[in-house]
Amino acid sequence: MASPSSMLSIFFSVSFLFSLLFPFSLARSPPPTTATLDVSASLRQALHILSFDPFSVSETRPVFFNSSSSSGSGSVFSVPLHSRGSLHKTHHTDYKGLVLSRLERDSSRVNSLTSELELAVNGVHKSELKPLPTEIEPEALSTPVISGTSLGSGEYFTRVGIGSPAKQFYMVLDTGSDINWIQCEPCSDCYQQSDPIFNPSASSSYSPVSCDSRQCSSLDVSSCRGGKCLYQVSYGDGSYTVGDFVTETVSFGNSGNINGVALGCGHTNEGLFVAAAGLLGLGGGALSLTSQIKATSFSYCLVDRDSAGSSTLDFNSGFPADSVIAPLMRNRKVDTFYFVGLTGFSVGGQQVQLPPGLFNMDQSGNGGVIVDCGTAITRLQTQAYNALRDAFVSLTRDLPKAGGVALFDTCYDLSSRTSVRVPTVAFDFGGGKSLDLPAKNYLIPVDSSGTFCFAFAPTSSSLSIIGNVQQQGTRVSYDLGSNRVGFSPHKC
Repeated sequence: MASPSSMLSIFFSVSFLFSLLFPFSLARSPPPTTATLDVSASLRQALHILSFDPFSVSETRPVFFNSSSSSGSGSVFSVPLHSRGSLHKTHHTDYKGLVLSRLERDSSRVNSLTSELELAVNGVHKSELKPLPTEIEPEALSTPVISGTSLGSGEYFTRVGIGSPAKQFYMVLDTGSDINWIQCEPCSDCYQQSDPIFNPSASSSYSPVSCDSRQCSSLDVSSCRGGKCLYQVSYGDGSYTVGDFVTETVSFGNSGNINGVALGCGHTNEGLFVAAAGLLGLGGGALSLTSQIKATSFSYCLVDRDSAGSSTLDFNSGFPADSVIAPLMRNRKVDTFYFVGLTGFSVGGQQVQLPPGLFNMDQSGNGGVIVDCGTAITRLQTQAYNALRDAFVSLTRDLPKAGGVALFDTCYDLSSRTSVRVPTVAFDFGGGKSLDLPAKNYLIPVDSSGTFCFAFAPTSSSLSIIGNVQQQGTRVSYDLGSNRVGFSPHKC
């Protein structure tokens, strides 16, 4: 019988041999990667936006310069970009009330986008939703499907010139729609805006669009009066605009302009667009601003919604060198939306297990993932959301939990912390390409006392949406010629 010492020697010899043959079997899995969330800074910013006075900030002037990028011929137009909070003083006295109002607007926005896709996939044209008379007064087009008095639209604004001579206006920036429009005198029903309402009679470049024009026939809902084209746009959240469809000069600073841009001159408008005079549609349709000016690309960088800072909206600019590139795809049923080739997520440096092709668009046009600057909170198919949330929760067991708030079901009480380490969250785009999100882009304050929530939400729709909270601080570039979208962090 072998002695204890010889048995011990055999055990270590076998263990050593086993470790040589199977070196990874004894290795521990790497610890999860983490990021720092500055709790104190987030709460200070939340409190600041409640007392911020927009009129205390001097206006940022737009610039114009010749392009030296590889984006193609033409010029680079650059205009300032502001958050809603930096232009419109909130009436809310507590931050939670502000958050809840934002989330209500956001839910209406998401419902509008998903409804638009569903109508397109099912072959339903917007003009079929209700009868239109052959001769229309603006009032006949002004009744929305849902009252817009308690809702609102627009989270980011840009500053452009309209008319000749150019007058500067704040306009909502919207990648989820195509029609450009501005409130016009005389007003039958106009909401309050920060700039004087546009007066067509003071512009030498104002020109009505005829009913038989290509622009008029491209509208989803239109009619004719006296040979001139009338338009109607309803956003599904209760906001709408009705008026004359015209062409005008759009200016990007004092040194550059584009003539003959088709836009709506709205005499009857409803919705809480707050400071904005109208809207710039940056979608992929024929009437969007990007299509009309024949932009080869455009990009924006969204500052934090609670920040008073500004960034830029650029046309015909190249991708930053450090951009994470993903495929940009189109849906043959609806050309407005920008679909991106999202394949999954990583949490704490580890891929979240999802069924292959979960985010693919099917042959009928259902599914897929769009990038939208007007939606705040990223919406994910329920199966994907549950997997992402569960992966995050499994790595945050040391954080004190809090009750859910509105559409958020995963919240934490960080009132006793100044900063915390949290697992990283990244969007994966296939081919080893991923975009790491800053911690403040997925854990956001929902009150001023320290409750933070995981800023994603499930949707029963097949359409997933990457919202602007996850895009904050990142320059998002759309290469329309090569069908690519790029994400470059820290470029505001």
